[in-house]
Amino acid sequence: MTGMKYGVVLPGGRAADQVAQARLAEQAGWDGVFVWEAAYGVDAWSLLAAMAARTERIRLGTMLTPLPWRRPWKVASQVATVDQLSGGRAILGVGVGALGTDLPDTSEATGLAERAAMLDEGIDLIRGLWNGDRDYEGAHYQYRTGRMDLTAAVRPVQERIPIWVVGVWPRPRSMRRVLRCDGIIPQFEAGDRAPAPDDARAARAWLARHGASPDLDMVAEGETPADDAAAAAGQVAPWAEAGCTWWLETRWSEPGQTSQGDDPMRIRLAAGPPAG
Repeated sequence: MTGMKYGVVLPGGRAADQVAQARLAEQAGWDGVFVWEAAYGVDAWSLLAAMAARTERIRLGTMLTPLPWRRPWKVASQVATVDQLSGGRAILGVGVGALGTDLPDTSEATGLAERAAMLDEGIDLIRGLWNGDRDYEGAHYQYRTGRMDLTAAVRPVQERIPIWVVGVWPRPRSMRRVLRCDGIIPQFEAGDRAPAPDDARAARAWLARHGASPDLDMVAEGETPADDAAAAAGQVAPWAEAGCTWWLETRWSEPGQTSQGDDPMRIRLAAGPPAG
C-alpha cells in the first residue's frame, strides 16, 4: 500500500496517559496521533504540545476541532505553537461540530447553515494568519492587528500546515469546501448500509474532476485486530486502493482511562500499524 500512512485516534483519558500512548505509538511505527476536542475536558492543544515535546517523528493533530465553536485566531495560535514545538508535525482537522452527542452543551450556534458559514470563514482566517495576514473582515469574524512581532513569533514551521475538513459525500457544497483544504475526513451518506471503499473511490473521483490536488489526503477509519496482522492489513488494503491516504485506527467505545498494559488501546498501539 504505497503512500498509505497509519494513525490512531486516542479515545481519551488523563493527559499523562495519552502522552504515554503517543510515545508508544511512535515507538511501534505509527505515523500519526490524533486527539478529540470537546468544550470541556483535557485540552487538545495543550495535550498535543506535550506530545510534541516527548516525540520526534509522529504527526500530531485533532480529530476533530469543531471550528464554529472556537475562536479561529485562538485555534490558529494553538496549532502554530504545536507546529513550532514539534518541528513541523501539526495537522488541523475541522468540522462544523456534532449535535446530539453527550459532550457539553455550551449554547453555541446550532443552525447548520450558520455553522457552515462560520467554518468557511474560520478556515480562511486561519490560513491567512499563518500566511502573515494582519486583517480579516467577514460576516462572522473580524480580525486586525498592528503588531508585526506577534505575527512573526507564531509563524509555523511548515510552509503549509495541513487542514483536513469533513466532507459529506455526495453533497456538492460540502465537497467544494474540501477543494480549499489539504485533506478530507469523509462522511458517506450510504443509507442503511455501511460505507464501503467504492464510496471513497467515487468521492476521490469527484474531487479530481473538480480540480483537487492529487496530493490531497483522504482519511479512512475503523478498528483492526491487534492479534492478526494479515487480517488487519487486508481490512485496510481496499481503502488504500480506493484512494485513501491515511488509515486512522479508532476505539471510540473504549474509555481510555488507564495506561496499564491490559488497556485495549495500548495493546493495539503496541501491535503496530496494519501495514501488511
